[in-house]
Amino acid sequence: MYFLVLLAFLFSMYAQTQVSSTYKRYSRVGNRRGYTGAQVATLMLQNAGIYDVSVQRVAGHLTDHYDPRTKTLRLSQSVYDSTSVAALGVAAHETGHAIQHDVGYAPLALRSFFVPIANFGSKLAWPLILIGFIFSGNTGTNLLMLGVLFFSLSVVFTLITLPVEFNASSRAIELLVDQNFLDTDEIGGAKKVLRAAAMTYVAAAFAAIAELLRLLAIVGLRRGDD
Repeated sequence: MYFLVLLAFLFSMYAQTQVSSTYKRYSRVGNRRGYTGAQVATLMLQNAGIYDVSVQRVAGHLTDHYDPRTKTLRLSQSVYDSTSVAALGVAAHETGHAIQHDVGYAPLALRSFFVPIANFGSKLAWPLILIGFIFSGNTGTNLLMLGVLFFSLSVVFTLITLPVEFNASSRAIELLVDQNFLDTDEIGGAKKVLRAAAMTYVAAAFAAIAELLRLLAIVGLRRGDD
């Protein structure tokens, strides 16, 4: 189990390194038509008949996200004003989330519903697990198991996130090509950026599953000792 957790950690580090290096590489490659990330997002929304989503600049690096509660598409400074192939890929990806919301994409609705549940579970999980380690006997084991159950909610959330992110990237690439924002020889860079970003979500899911298995193994050992 510890080897599995270590493997998940190494995978996560690799995924983060890949997304950083890939984005950096293609952030130096400008698109021929000179579109900025903000322009692409705005035009894609208009072409999809979506006029109630605002596109805003947000501080930070790669802090881009779509907020379905306020219908706000937020692009980081390095994406909002940039004309790079990497920026257009990220902007299109976030626009993909806005389109998912508009068409009622079921996995996105499920993820939005699950956010408060996962947050609640993650806040209670580790305190209960730590208290479970402190107490001995059935009380400690039961508290430990309860903490693991709450932790499993965050694991489920990472799994729900996967189809949402992959679908948004698929929509992004399709829109970038069909609406002629990127030429055929430029789209490869956007694909690589989005593929690297997707791997971070896969790594997060893998790490969460590995940790859950480790915790379940600990609970099994505790029950055997009781």
